[in-house]
Amino acid sequence: MLITFVICGLFALVTDWGRWDGRISAAGWASLLYNGLLAYGIAQWLKLALATAPGASPDAGCGIAAAFDMLLPSNFMWRAYRAVLGPSAVAEVLPFDKPLLIWRLMRLLPTLTPQTGFEPLAVFLRDDPQLRKRYQLADKIADLFDQYQVYRADWLDAWASGHDVLINLHGQSRALEPHLRWQALLWRALLQDAGMASHTSRAAVHQQFLRTLPTLTDRPARLPRRVSVFGLSSLPSQSLEVLRAISKFTQVLLCVHNPCQHNWADVVSAQDLARRTATRHARKPGLPLPLSDEDLHLHAHPLLASWGKQGRDYIRFVDEADTPDNYRPLFQAAGHRIDLFEAHADSGPGRLLNQLQDDILNLRPVHETRAQWPAVDPQHDRSVRFHVVHSIQREVEVLHDQLLAAFNADDTLHPRDIIVMVPDVNQYAPHIEAVFGLLPASDPRHIPFSIADKSQRHQSPVAFALEFLLSVSDSRLAVSQMMDLLDVPAVRQRFGLDAGSLPLLRRWIQQAHIRWGLDARHRQPFMGDLGNQEVQGGQREQNTWMQGLKRMLLGYAVGADPTQRTDRDWHGIEPLAEVAGLDAALVGPLDRLLRALESWMHTVSQPATPAVWGQRLQALMADFLHSEAPQDAALLLQLHNSLQQWLQACEVAQLQEELPLSVVRDHWLTQLDQPHLAQRFMGGQLTFATLMPMRAIPFRMVCLLGMADGEFPRARPPLDFDLMARDLRPGDRSRREDDRYLFLEALLSARERLHISWVGKSIQDNAQRPPSVLVSQLRDHIAA
Repeated sequence: MLITFVICGLFALVTDWGRWDGRISAAGWASLLYNGLLAYGIAQWLKLALATAPGASPDAGCGIAAAFDMLLPSNFMWRAYRAVLGPSAVAEVLPFDKPLLIWRLMRLLPTLTPQTGFEPLAVFLRDDPQLRKRYQLADKIADLFDQYQVYRADWLDAWASGHDVLINLHGQSRALEPHLRWQALLWRALLQDAGMASHTSRAAVHQQFLRTLPTLTDRPARLPRRVSVFGLSSLPSQSLEVLRAISKFTQVLLCVHNPCQHNWADVVSAQDLARRTATRHARKPGLPLPLSDEDLHLHAHPLLASWGKQGRDYIRFVDEADTPDNYRPLFQAAGHRIDLFEAHADSGPGRLLNQLQDDILNLRPVHETRAQWPAVDPQHDRSVRFHVVHSIQREVEVLHDQLLAAFNADDTLHPRDIIVMVPDVNQYAPHIEAVFGLLPASDPRHIPFSIADKSQRHQSPVAFALEFLLSVSDSRLAVSQMMDLLDVPAVRQRFGLDAGSLPLLRRWIQQAHIRWGLDARHRQPFMGDLGNQEVQGGQREQNTWMQGLKRMLLGYAVGADPTQRTDRDWHGIEPLAEVAGLDAALVGPLDRLLRALESWMHTVSQPATPAVWGQRLQALMADFLHSEAPQDAALLLQLHNSLQQWLQACEVAQLQEELPLSVVRDHWLTQLDQPHLAQRFMGGQLTFATLMPMRAIPFRMVCLLGMADGEFPRARPPLDFDLMARDLRPGDRSRREDDRYLFLEALLSARERLHISWVGKSIQDNAQRPPSVLVSQLRDHIAA
């Protein structure tokens, strides 16, 4: 049975769901398998909320959170496919999954571009000796075709049948434009290349699953007894079809977040008008029927109309598959609800934040809001605050000051009750660490914090060292760069150096007059004609690392006493006399590092097959990196695993072409940017995170930084050849609508305070900079 809970706040869901599951006996737990389909942030919050002992607070859970298997929707769907069709029919890795599709395209594109119909690709791939254009194009096409398999399976079926058409939501077909026809041709080429494996594309497996499941009479053993879906602001149609299909054997609890308790399908702008028939929630009493386009804004909440398009379309999409009359009596008989709408009373009826949330809940237009609430005193109401600053650094400093004031004003407020979200946490991370990490833990002003969603390329010294080594052929090897490399503990451990020896080594480097360049040969590409002139003068190696190393070694060999030798100059090399005694042992690790760099630069100068690159990269990690720190060891293991997965993908894709370093480097380092579930989120501290979907978690205080015009909503234009962007359907992801709905969710998830700030003045001339259009709309609504 598919059961849909419609909720306004997650705490209401936890309380009711906890009471419902509390009726399950202890013996019954062993026979249940819970699959929570949700994002990691929601998963963490849900487990903590459910584990809260009953009676501990008004929002307490059931006292235990166990026997859960938290999965992302795509992972669960794949498990469901394998449970119904069998592991032999559905492989763990499919030939059209994005990681494999990239390298299949890398192999096929050179053979296809000369053919008729592929002229747009041929033009783009001209002048590409390093294959970077081909790799970037393959990556974008693979990502797009991966989305087509989920959101536009009907297109792929038509293309596979030889019909170069696009099908709209109503099943109507239109021909592909000539300059876009290459996508259908390319899909057919991929199917032909895969052979029999083409029948295991995601779209084909999905259709086979939908055909097979209705024919079964017993629940497949690997299909769970219950599936609960939380915190998803949208689902593709394929996912909803899977949930509806397995509801024959599985109890499916679909929890849909709805910011308004009334039907608000009509609350749209004129250009977005669509069907207005309510399927579940009643129209607000007194709302005229029907509404003209001109009168819509008079009977709706303007912020809900502007920011809620994604949620509105998703709710309508779920309503089409929902049959609440089939299960509503069962819940009512047991004293439970399926529509969990509660007033926002956390901040008090006189608070501005509470008024905004209650107006959205009850779909109040502006004129009703004026009559409903008393005037707000801005001097005493601190529930919604806006801050305009001159720089990101100052923005974080203002946040720190505001949090200290909030802690001083309320002894019950703790860092774990606050979340700070920004458009890009990597941009803010250095400023966060500079401000919040400045004070020691013993200082009463210290606020414990953690930064989630930060790319490992921006936080791990090992990742920094690896990125430098992979780019060393393009580097001048300046003294500052080399000393930064030696600052990485894993590199020092590999070459037998300790942090205390670096100041002495730095002084020797300065006295040896080392400036840049490994040797004369390494310098040549950076100097052009000037380098040729120096060759004639025999001075091209001067001030290089190798010349400086020779000076150090010669200084140790001849000693510091000038009376013991007749000529200090040896083959034009001046000895560095300071290198002597036991300290001279430092030259050995430096020599090994420079020799290793010389060997590595020679190795990577030549393209190689994926198998050879696998050996090279393994040798790179073994030759330059060694660490016993748990975090570094985990990162090295992740790098090793991603390398093995890449080699496996190339093998399945039958890619044997020699690849240059630039392609291998870009792909391998990109894996460090992929999100993973090991990142700390809600770890009992103040949490900094990136604004992203499925993170509408209730916090007592929600802080939004970086809300400037051009920064949020984030500008992420679709690809020129993205056909879905031209024909949107319910369930599709829209980056801009995602951010608008995120802002609405942030407003609704703040229980007591909402802090919004942005860089609104130039640090150079104090010129005004506008805030985000969403902030402007919120301020205009408050002023109205």
